[in-house]
Amino acid sequence: MNSRNKQTNPDHDLYKAILLLESPEECYNFFCDLCTMSEMKAMEQRFEVAKLLSEGKIYNDILELTGTSSATISRVNRSLHYGKDSYWELFRKLKEQEE
Repeated sequence: MNSRNKQTNPDHDLYKAILLLESPEECYNFFCDLCTMSEMKAMEQRFEVAKLLSEGKIYNDILELTGTSSATISRVNRSLHYGKDSYWELFRKLKEQEE
């Protein structure tokens, strides 16, 4: 079977290792080693799009602010509303941390 068709493993050591990172700098350095700059920029962009969508921004505004394609905005919007609610959980935690 083609590996592209397989589900990923939520118990993989990668996810456990990420939880061991103790600072934004450690996290950034790890992702620099793990990912290409293009992959990191794409993840950062998706997260920014999710934040803007959660704040009620519309596609055209997000496109103008981020330069993200409408296809990516749509994909992030689907994840935001039909995914596993991880964006919402992280936004809640970030807000608590700010207060």
